[in-house]
Amino acid sequence: MRGILGWGVHLPHGRLDRTQIAALVGTGGGKGTRVVSSYDEDSTTMAVEAGRNALRDSATTPATLWFATTTPAYLDKTNATAVHAALRLDRSAAAYDAIGSMRSTVGALRAALDGRDTALVVGSDVRTGRPGSADEANGADAAAAVVVGDGPVVAELVAHGLATEEFLDRWRGPGEPGSRQWEERFGETKYVPLGAEALKSALGAAGLDAAAVDHLVVAGLHDRACASVAKASGVDPDKVVDRLAASVGNPGAAQPLLLLARALEAATPGQVIVLVVLSDGADVLVLRTTEAIASYRASRPVATQIMSGAPVEYGRYLAWRGMLPVEPPRRPEPARPSASAAGRNTDWKFGLTSSAGVLADQQGAVTTFTIDKLAYSQSPPVVFAVVDFDDGERLPIELTDVKADEVEIGMRVEMTFRRLFASDGIVNYFWKARPIRGVE
Repeated sequence: MRGILGWGVHLPHGRLDRTQIAALVGTGGGKGTRVVSSYDEDSTTMAVEAGRNALRDSATTPATLWFATTTPAYLDKTNATAVHAALRLDRSAAAYDAIGSMRSTVGALRAALDGRDTALVVGSDVRTGRPGSADEANGADAAAAVVVGDGPVVAELVAHGLATEEFLDRWRGPGEPGSRQWEERFGETKYVPLGAEALKSALGAAGLDAAAVDHLVVAGLHDRACASVAKASGVDPDKVVDRLAASVGNPGAAQPLLLLARALEAATPGQVIVLVVLSDGADVLVLRTTEAIASYRASRPVATQIMSGAPVEYGRYLAWRGMLPVEPPRRPEPARPSASAAGRNTDWKFGLTSSAGVLADQQGAVTTFTIDKLAYSQSPPVVFAVVDFDDGERLPIELTDVKADEVEIGMRVEMTFRRLFASDGIVNYFWKARPIRGVE
């Protein structure tokens, strides 16, 4: 039996109130909030966090890693290898990028399901847009991962269907801050029949009809098309999984796995979950949950992470994205990281391992801290602390996802993979500590 063995999600700590957008730029915005990644997060660091959550309670070791994103940190270099290193996967485990569109995520998932080895599939995106645009307000930053393999799966693959067609609905040139879209009705006229065709094929192959579907997930960047496909599916509207538009937003390549995780967390044994992904065609996966899902507990459920966020001012968000130039720190920018030095210290730099053991999975408490208002940072001030880990280790480390006035002696923290800075196109990744939140 091949299917999903487990899953994990990472929602960044920041929340942007959409009503702030129009107040500053005079247009755009809306109601609700969207999730925003911090200045020290990107698609790679978020993929690491989602992967850690997916593997946290797993007894399996992936033989293959698939990393899907539309916002990679690098081109001409595999981004998945940094995720591979931070997760401390075996050297014999393959690591591949799937880059370009939301369909990259479902393509990677299909490849994993069609394979023979245990695989980790991660979708991660930082979705931006021009200030005041719909993409800015409706987008989101997030990552989600699933572990795929054989054995006591929580959801088995029953059938799949697809329909592919070339048409120009949405596009974004390399380096552009947001994507552009053709007239909205055009995309809807294309996606609705494609979605219906792929759904009919998948349900037919599974020997099921719309009435048998317990959870319908429809993912895609075209909101109207997603709503229309769900409506035309014949599935009871109460069984359509909330796309989390009001509380999270649309995180692009992460959305299919994020919404699938949401469905899995609500499912009971023997239920049918249908995942529909609208992206340059339509892909449909039909899954059926097993008895194993009754005892599976995600360590950081989607609902818990949604509730554990904190506000981020719109001006700060624009500064983090480089759309609002601000006065830089009074100290020189850091020098370009050394590739040779990083290569000699991969286990420490990416895996946070030392002769004493692995610190990445440890928790600890702040013993003392200092607030540096002069050190270089994209979001000053820098909060630096000495952390005593529960296993007896001590480490001086930067804190993140916390305001300076919130830090206190004894604060419980855990490690998180982040980007320190980028210089000359090289991203310097390392670990920071953050307050423990969103854990059940």
